[in-house]
Amino acid sequence: MIAYLTGQLFRKTPQSIIVEAGGIGYEVFVPLSTFYALPEQNETVSLHIYTHVREDSLALFGFSSPLEKDLFMLLISVSGIGPKLAVNILSGIGPQELLQAIALGDTNRLKAIPGVGKKTAERIVLELKDKAGRLGAQQSPVAYPEAPIDDTISADALSALVNLGYSANLAKKAVDKARQSVNNNSLETLIKEALRILS
Repeated sequence: MIAYLTGQLFRKTPQSIIVEAGGIGYEVFVPLSTFYALPEQNETVSLHIYTHVREDSLALFGFSSPLEKDLFMLLISVSGIGPKLAVNILSGIGPQELLQAIALGDTNRLKAIPGVGKKTAERIVLELKDKAGRLGAQQSPVAYPEAPIDDTISADALSALVNLGYSANLAKKAVDKARQSVNNNSLETLIKEALRILS
């Protein structure tokens, strides 16, 4: 069971990365919050890993902080939430904001995340409220660095939004509109503005 992975960042996209360690390339699925914190390609990266094993597959999910992994583990403990939806949730809301939404029972904020309906939001609050409150009490706010300037920033933002469940047409319109209103070339800023437009 892989729990932690350090190696060279061979490739990165908003959905998954490849980490080369010991001559082997490991594909790791990551939430956007972890993607923002990644170093440049070919630099060393260290991730907290959850290994998801099924009869027909083995998938790695990576996180830049123990808090993200803890939240992921809480989310997949909820009935009806698998690893991919858990990553989707962590991509649609920051770790601290997620803790706060659960602790306050803010199902409306949770429902704003693509893929999370009313029943799922209610189950998250019902099953995790106490656990999220305890976890939140142990944490201090974490600052995630902005993504570097990149010529393909619009394409990466569009890919991230489609991965979150938005149609390509809607996502493209939101990204185009967001590009006109943001003042820098940060991928994180662009995605956040596009998500604000879509919501």
